Amino acid sequence: MRGRFITFEGIDGAGKSSHVNWLAEQLRERGKQVLVTREPGGTALGEKLRDLLLNEKMHLETETLLMFAARREHLAQRIEPALANGDWVVCDRFTDATWAYQGGGRGLDRNKFQQMEHWVHDHLQPDLTLLFDLPLEVARERIVLANRVLDKFEQERADFHERVRQAYLERAHANPARVRIIDANDSLENIRVKLEKIIVSIC
Repeated sequence: MRGRFITFEGIDGAGKSSHVNWLAEQLRERGKQVLVTREPGGTALGEKLRDLLLNEKMHLETETLLMFAARREHLAQRIEPALANGDWVVCDRFTDATWAYQGGGRGLDRNKFQQMEHWVHDHLQPDLTLLFDLPLEVARERIVLANRVLDKFEQERADFHERVRQAYLERAHANPARVRIIDANDSLENIRVKLEKIIVSIC
């Protein structure tokens, strides 16, 4: 049987990454073989592109093309083989992030986005996307408290991140069967209770 493909999404500071490995462990405890990966990245080439994408300024269309180039390599080398093997894939960001950041945040023409999505993975969408949503001011506070070097997206102005958030919510409302919105402003314990219920429903 084909494995399941689960993605985590959310604005910077939403805290989604702290739940990725936890969810993977929950799946392993239920007997699933799990691949944990991320975007941009996931392969040797993808990680090199990630460094460029997160740190170098470039034209919006160049940025988008590189995002999808890294994704195509990721799909070919890791995600598709794992799913074909019956493994479950848990990925920190996928194409919804491109819709939100390059589309919502930077204003990429949506027809161009749809053409790229159709070209790169028209045959595959996540089985489940967990969208961690919270007010922008809370997310910004978390980033400041983290006290780390910020990438170029994290350094963007508040209005950019609000556009990203709204684009995520738009995508979620357009795909209600796939995208589950998680209140990322809730306590860690409550979030994991909700995630566990979702896991039970899909295993």
